[in-house]
Amino acid sequence: MATARNADRLLEVENLDVSYGPIQVVWDITLSVRRGEVVSLIGPNGAGKTTTLRALAGILPTRRGKINFNGRDIGPDAAHRRVGHHLNLVPEGRQLWPRMTVEENLLMGAFSSNLRPKSHQNLERIYGLFPRLKERHKQLCGTLSGGEQQMCAIGRGLMAEPILLMLDEPTQGLAPIMVDQVFELICRIAKDGVTILLAAQNANYALQISNHTYVMEWGKVLLEGPSESLRESDHVRRAYLGETD
Repeated sequence: MATARNADRLLEVENLDVSYGPIQVVWDITLSVRRGEVVSLIGPNGAGKTTTLRALAGILPTRRGKINFNGRDIGPDAAHRRVGHHLNLVPEGRQLWPRMTVEENLLMGAFSSNLRPKSHQNLERIYGLFPRLKERHKQLCGTLSGGEQQMCAIGRGLMAEPILLMLDEPTQGLAPIMVDQVFELICRIAKDGVTILLAAQNANYALQISNHTYVMEWGKVLLEGPSESLRESDHVRRAYLGETD
């Protein structure tokens, strides 16, 4: 049974420490993501959620700890190699090229040589998921609405054919109606078989759509467990769901 459970773990992170130069901001993070799950990281601004995802993506170096993805130790791998292993990050703030078209931005997600032959096939799949992007495929990204830009950023991430897609604050700065739509899209992506690790300040939505949740505060994991159970935690209810006794 233990072997079966371990085989089901797509991502395993053990005792991760991350620093910005001499300043440590993440301490002793241990977490796991099972295949087919949506796992959320919730916590206030500055809790270390973004830093954790950037370290998992290989954008930030780690001071200590192990990162095992899909049966492979990816700790020594550079960011582009992790994308090649089908681990991809949609960053906070979208980080699109505003003077490039929607389609040009999407195709940048399939820049690596092994993805280019399938890029137009994958492009049609993205347009099927995001019809609005197909309508605006020749439009400059800088002229899109915030919600449309977020769709483009997620679509660009999917162009790399991720097994695990990490989403960092995908609803940041969006109008409430677009927040609803983005979370619905995340659910659709998960139903299509993509495992998701989501960092979000919007704890209410994150707890609703995820299977398992880690609560981060001050660079550490304070609580973790099934999302449904954490919704009943007194600390989560008071600190993140706005409920009072």
